[in-house]
Amino acid sequence: MQKVITFLPMNKSISVQSGTTILQAARRVGVRIPTRCDGKAACLMCKVKVGQDDLHALLPPTEAEKRKLGQLLEEGIRLSCQAKVCGQLSVHIPEDPLKAAIRKQLERQQQEDDWFA
Repeated sequence: MQKVITFLPMNKSISVQSGTTILQAARRVGVRIPTRCDGKAACLMCKVKVGQDDLHALLPPTEAEKRKLGQLLEEGIRLSCQAKVCGQLSVHIPEDPLKAAIRKQLERQQQEDDWFA
């Protein structure tokens, strides 16, 4: 049975079979989720956030996820390489840390420019 995953903030959706990982779905729809371990739950780079209302749409965390994420699981953080879809859900892809730092710096610069204008 097909399940729809929507990736935010890019608002891209894809229908996938139950049991597909979030990472597999993201790759199929062209959403980049960084990873170094190629889906073995070793690098922790592929963390995504799932809203509390959508947690039921994923199979329970694997033992690897439990070990790696611990308390983060309670906040809706999952490893996209391990989290398997069993219902319709939205997944929030965190902003790349380097891009976030650059964006914040540009925002500060704009505020300073506006203040001196």
